[in-house]
Amino acid sequence: MKQRVEIVKRILDSNEQLAQQNRKKLDDHGVFAINVMASPGAGKTTFILQTIARLPKDIHLGVMEGDTAPVTIDSDKIVAAGMPAVQINTGGDCHLDANMVGLALDEFDLDEINLLLIENVGNLICPASFVLGNHANILIASVPEGDDKPYKYPNIYRNIDVLIINKVDLLPYIDFRMDYFRQGVEMLNPNLKTFEVSAKTGEGFDGWIKWLQEKVGNIQE
Repeated sequence: MKQRVEIVKRILDSNEQLAQQNRKKLDDHGVFAINVMASPGAGKTTFILQTIARLPKDIHLGVMEGDTAPVTIDSDKIVAAGMPAVQINTGGDCHLDANMVGLALDEFDLDEINLLLIENVGNLICPASFVLGNHANILIASVPEGDDKPYKYPNIYRNIDVLIINKVDLLPYIDFRMDYFRQGVEMLNPNLKTFEVSAKTGEGFDGWIKWLQEKVGNIQE
């Protein structure tokens, strides 16, 4: 048991070192990077596409798409929307790590972008344990998933900077107690920045885009 703990510690320490290298590369090029986490079906790709449609002209976006299988469905959608995208196949792993992100960074012309969205593998457990070198972590939680997720998956809620509550257009049709959900989040991560949105209709995106503009502007100053 002790040997296993030591091996895991070495893996995480090595990942941390690579993450620091990724951060330095991003900072040197003035790129603000966001790790986008969510469970499968929460609407990560649709959220990114809605973001693309609303980006101001001074934000130049690149997207990394993490998947457990060698499919390009999501990255093809990003490219079709006019943005550069790099697909990362984890080979079955349930998360991205700093090494994967570092290799994918080499595929971008970092002087041509100032915002990078890293769409992590759909999972509420593993991605929370591996730092990537990004500047902010966001979680997309969707109404159909239920209002108990902060209570069942506390670690991922503790380690995020922004919470996106997606698919609010479905609130009239689903038994989702927003007060109960937000109470669970508040216990884990007080004063967390939260946006209630619908990636389908575009509702609530103005505040999210404004937040992005501020962050991208700050890193370039």
